[in-house]
Amino acid sequence: MRKLVPLTSLGLAAALLTGCGAKVEHDDGKAAKAVTVSNCGEKVTYDRTPERVVTNDVGITELMFALGLEDHMAGYVMPADKGSLKDVPYKDAYDKVKWISKDRVTKEDALAADADLVFAGWNYGFNDNALTPEDLHKAGIGTYLLTESCRNARTGTSRGIMPPLDALYTDLENLGKIFGVEQRATKLIAEYKATVADVRAKAPEKRPSVFLYDSGQDQPFTSGRYAAPEQIIGEAGGVNILHDLKDSWTTVGWETVVKRNPDVIVINDYGATSAKKKRDFLLSYPPLRNVSAIKHKRVYVLDYADLVESPRNPSAIERLGGYLRGVAEAG
Repeated sequence: MRKLVPLTSLGLAAALLTGCGAKVEHDDGKAAKAVTVSNCGEKVTYDRTPERVVTNDVGITELMFALGLEDHMAGYVMPADKGSLKDVPYKDAYDKVKWISKDRVTKEDALAADADLVFAGWNYGFNDNALTPEDLHKAGIGTYLLTESCRNARTGTSRGIMPPLDALYTDLENLGKIFGVEQRATKLIAEYKATVADVRAKAPEKRPSVFLYDSGQDQPFTSGRYAAPEQIIGEAGGVNILHDLKDSWTTVGWETVVKRNPDVIVINDYGATSAKKKRDFLLSYPPLRNVSAIKHKRVYVLDYADLVESPRNPSAIERLGGYLRGVAEAG
């Protein structure tokens, strides 16, 4: 029999379940205790270290892997179009943990996996019309929300409450506390910050402007200031042309892209449409013919897992930084 700890007053916090498994030790050797963290503006108490976590999507799954928490996972849910799992970081962990579904996480997935926690986010598994944290809480399953996906309290719908890398560090710190691996989390955050600082120090004086192209032909899907590409671009030495857009992932009009005339276009490589097909479309789309990035064929490709909140963000900053320095030097 499992018993929920009390939810917060708004009912959005994760209540982790008292369960059958043995308590684990923290990385300092001490017994695990109840832990309270702030998640999307809510104080959330976990009365027990999660032992059967189900994750949704690649970035969220790899946050667990980066902290060496695959033994605490019941499985992951990930569409097959989020990239190949061959020759990727954490391949051994992917081989070890069950791939539950190639769709998005459902309550049925979590129940079938006997999950005690679902780690997902708004539009990263959670959706008002499909699955919400409350749906899982009613089924006796706890949740943790990806910080990049947190809804802005002012609007209630747009996502993003802090700079994207801060969201990454926040989740690593919170997960470190929840799973008793604070030392691992602290070390990882320090390594990531050092990598980013090194790239930042090399940034060109004249920063190239950058448009992030995710998908869409009638209207492009892109990144505002609160999705990971904003800070990836900025720390790499560029300027996101949609920095003033107070949202995370959203659509804009092509006329905005044309007006803001980016020096570089970064393609998000995932989905049924290949990066090559996306590039071919951009280079041949008549409204873009006078855009600087198109005229000079300055189109750079990053993987989906590089561009959502994930442990791959620092490496993406390094690689994009090298490309942008080359653009700046070429004038």
